[in-house]
Amino acid sequence: MLAPTLEGAGWAMLGWGLLTLAVLDWRHFWLPDAITLPLVFLGLTLGMWTTDIALVDRVIGAAAGYGALVAISLGYKAWRGREGLGLGDAKLLGAIGAWFGWQALPFVLLMASLTALVVVGVSLMRTRNLDPAMRIPLGTFLCIAAVPGWWALNALTGMNAGAG
Repeated sequence: MLAPTLEGAGWAMLGWGLLTLAVLDWRHFWLPDAITLPLVFLGLTLGMWTTDIALVDRVIGAAAGYGALVAISLGYKAWRGREGLGLGDAKLLGAIGAWFGWQALPFVLLMASLTALVVVGVSLMRTRNLDPAMRIPLGTFLCIAAVPGWWALNALTGMNAGAG
């Protein structure tokens, strides 16, 4: 039989969704709700067969991922008086939490942040131009770090990594 299993279909939808979002954010600084919100729904439904993470951990992951970046966004805006983090990034981290559970979020966020710092550092070394208004597509780096962050969690904790 050549039909994919639910697990395979879930990984395919997650992978294509993350790839699409990574490219859109890199090129246009745009993470459309039409992709991020279905990823949340799919993570809460297909995630059970894909990542083998308990539903309660995925629900907490969706809420914590979204809430953490919304809090950072609001705090930055209050402190600096301008937007520094789009809500698309918050929705994306919520979607990642819906797939991989709340436990993976620190690993994903750390890996995404470190990757972004390396890319910005290399860019600064090439151009030697530091612009305080420079925009960084955090969503791209969250997409890149999603699966490796989950793998890191599993490697460190011995949690079941599923078939990814």
